[in-house]
Amino acid sequence: MSRAALVTGAASGIGAAIAGRLRRDGWDVLGVDLRDDAETVGFAADLTTREGNRNAVAAAVERFGRLDAVIPNAGFQHVAPVAEFPEDRWDAIVALLLTSPFLLARYAWPRLLEAGDGRFVAIASAHALVASPFKAAYVSAKHGVLGLVKTLALEGAEHGISATAVCPAYVRTPLVEGQIADQARAHGLPEERVLEEVILAPQPVKRLIEPDEVASVVAFLLGPDGASFTGVPVTMDQGWTAR
Repeated sequence: MSRAALVTGAASGIGAAIAGRLRRDGWDVLGVDLRDDAETVGFAADLTTREGNRNAVAAAVERFGRLDAVIPNAGFQHVAPVAEFPEDRWDAIVALLLTSPFLLARYAWPRLLEAGDGRFVAIASAHALVASPFKAAYVSAKHGVLGLVKTLALEGAEHGISATAVCPAYVRTPLVEGQIADQARAHGLPEERVLEEVILAPQPVKRLIEPDEVASVVAFLLGPDGASFTGVPVTMDQGWTAR
């Protein structure tokens, strides 16, 4: 019987790459996003709500009869100084990037227990380990995700459930491309200088990571050779956190 996975934020970028890779590896995958009009998305849900997360897990179980892995990936970004950071943006980012992974774990936990070797692989960020200015909500949420993963690893150990947080540096996604204008405004730079002087500045290796690279790491963590990784950040940050 095929193993079954739930991947959020599956319409584009990292989520689409993960959903596609797992399907090629023989997994049954339910991709979840706000809309289900993308090839990699099979269920639409608002993951900033409890109902949306509950329904996403229920849809995966109904469709496949089991759930072996949960990959919370959905997210968005807002760039602004803390004194100007919109409170509603804080609420929305924390809801999607931190509360949603918790709710997905909570609702999926009985099925991960049934799987015997359930996996929870959150797509975090190098920002789970370090901070950047003008990203109060994103950095706080990603730090929280790493704490959640550590807790899930401790609770799941005796039941064969592992939990990890993949922590890439900047990935070539619509989320990264979409923040260039905001970064330019926040740093007082022209947009053409943002990639080199802001986005890639902390990295010794000056390139964006491709979504397929992240998908390959997730595939490894979900496979038999990834079973010993639990409670840890799996860092692919182009040397960012070596400083």
